[in-house]
Amino acid sequence: MKIQALQVGSIGTNCYILCDEAAKVCAVIDPGAEPELILSAAEKLDCTVDKILLTHGHYDHTGAVYAVHEETGAPVYMNALDAGTAVAFDSYTFTPPEGTIFYKEGDEVRVGNLTFRVMETPGHTPGGVTLICGDALFTGDTLFAGSCGRTDFAGGSMEVELQSLAKIAALPGDYEVYPGHMDCSTLETERRFNPYLTEADPYRGAYLAVVESVTKLVCAGFHHEDMYLTFQEYFEHMNDKPERWGKPLAALL
Repeated sequence: MKIQALQVGSIGTNCYILCDEAAKVCAVIDPGAEPELILSAAEKLDCTVDKILLTHGHYDHTGAVYAVHEETGAPVYMNALDAGTAVAFDSYTFTPPEGTIFYKEGDEVRVGNLTFRVMETPGHTPGGVTLICGDALFTGDTLFAGSCGRTDFAGGSMEVELQSLAKIAALPGDYEVYPGHMDCSTLETERRFNPYLTEADPYRGAYLAVVESVTKLVCAGFHHEDMYLTFQEYFEHMNDKPERWGKPLAALL
């Protein structure tokens, strides 16, 4: 799988082209603007656009959908909750092309030998989704490097956004994170340093708090036995989730 990121439009939306080089087909995720650039990039990859996948319905992620669809004939996929619904300050609505396929939680979309799994992650918009392909997460405007999408648009909800971020954080293992704007990251980096994931996942917040406390106690010269007794209950809880947190914190003592 080859991934090419393009920054399109006036606010630099990340449009991604994922190419199955063996089958010579690709998916275009969030063609927000500049269809000529997107089509040219696909041509340079020697891939035919097979599917158009949308993470949500904002104008900066959908502005070139019709042009790419009409040029390639590739079907459009999105969540139905963002179709024809006001999801911005200016009451912008995106009405997708006829024949658009509406995906939902757990659906899979095949592009050549690539499989995209749909995870519903509303909050930024009611129909926001994260697309999972191999070890890559395409999070749209739900999760950014060090931040998250705003929720003060029509249809947005910070409470729902935090639930979606906790859902992403709970995925097992690590992933490359490809957001809708700005730089890429990894899920483990975001688990450790993104304050919105910490807020969304209280267990992660507790984990970081204990790490900080242990560090302070070590610096203060506390004995390991004292620290173990202090955090024994916490360690027992954390040891029940090794697949989620990696090396148990107790192992550090």
